[in-house]
Amino acid sequence: MKWNLLRVALAALLAWPMSLAAEPKTLVLSHVVSPDTPKGKMATMFKTIVERKMGDRFRVEIHPNGTLMDDNEAVDAIAEGRIQFAAPSVSKFEAYTQKLKVFDLPFLFPDMAAVNRFQQSPAGQSLLTSMTGQGIVGLGYLHNGLKQLSANQPFEKPQDLAGLKFRIMNSDVLKKQFQAVDATPVPMAFADVYQALAEDRIQGQENTWSNIYSKRFYEYQPYIMESNHGVLDYMVITNAAFWQSLSDEDRHHFQYAIGNALGYGNAVAKAKSTNDRGELQAMPGVNLIRPSRADLADWQAVMKPLWDEYAPAIGEATLRAAQDAAAASL
Repeated sequence: MKWNLLRVALAALLAWPMSLAAEPKTLVLSHVVSPDTPKGKMATMFKTIVERKMGDRFRVEIHPNGTLMDDNEAVDAIAEGRIQFAAPSVSKFEAYTQKLKVFDLPFLFPDMAAVNRFQQSPAGQSLLTSMTGQGIVGLGYLHNGLKQLSANQPFEKPQDLAGLKFRIMNSDVLKKQFQAVDATPVPMAFADVYQALAEDRIQGQENTWSNIYSKRFYEYQPYIMESNHGVLDYMVITNAAFWQSLSDEDRHHFQYAIGNALGYGNAVAKAKSTNDRGELQAMPGVNLIRPSRADLADWQAVMKPLWDEYAPAIGEATLRAAQDAAAASL
C-alpha cells in the first residue's frame, strides 16, 4: 500500500514540471483606443487568430484605452522588451528614427491610395525594419485616414489661420506646418482636445473624419476643410529579440495573424471614414469646405518647403518613392 502511494506521489511530482511547461506564454498588446475602433478590432482579430493557431503556446493579453501605458511609453516598452506588441502612431518614433517623418509632411499624399502605394513599395516596407537595431520591428501599417483641418471660424486660404492656436501631436514637422501659416501649434494629448476646444484654449485642430465625428470636435469646430493634408496611420510593432527568438513556423503564424488583422482593421477604418464624413456633411451646423485644386496648390506651396528641409533626415530615396506614389493619384 505504501509502495503504491509512493509511486503515485512520484508520478505526480514528475508530471508537475511538464504541466508548468505546457502553460502558454502571455504576450501583451497595448493600445490607447477603445475595443470598438478599427485599431481595437484589429487587436481582437489578431488575438483570436493567434490563440486559435497557437493557443497551446501563446496567449495575447490586450490592454486598450491606454490602461497600461500611452503610445510614447509603449514604443520604449517594445524597444526594451517589456511588452510584445503595440500600435502607436507613426509620429511617435522620433527618438528612434527620422525616416517616418515622411508621413507627417503636409500635402504629400493626396489620397489613401497614394499612402497604400507608398507603404507597399520597397521604400515603404523598408521603414518597418528601420528600427531593428534599436529593438523595434514593424509588422505592418494600420490606417486611420487622411487628416482634415478644422477651426472655430471660416477659413479658405493659408493666411486665414494666422493667429489661431492649433492642437498638434508632438512632432517638429507638425509644429513647423502651422508656423508656416503663422498659426500657433500647441502639442496636446488627444484626450484633452475636446475640453481645450470647449474652453477656447485652442481654436483649431487637424484630425481624421472618424476622430472629428466620434469625439464631437464639430461641436466647437463648425468649419472643416476637406484638406486631406496629412495621414494619421499607425505601425504595429514588436520587440526585435522576441521576434528573432521565434521558430520559423511560429513567426509564419504571427505574420499570418497580423496580415489578416490589419486587412480587417483597414477595411473597418475605410468604411468608418466614409460613413463619418457623410454624417458630418449632413449636419446643419457644419460647414464643409471643399477646396479646388488651385486652392490646394496654394496650401501646398506654403508648406512644401518642409519637404526639402526634412529630405536629408527622411532620406532622399524614401521621399522620392513617396512622391512617385502620390503622383500616380494626380
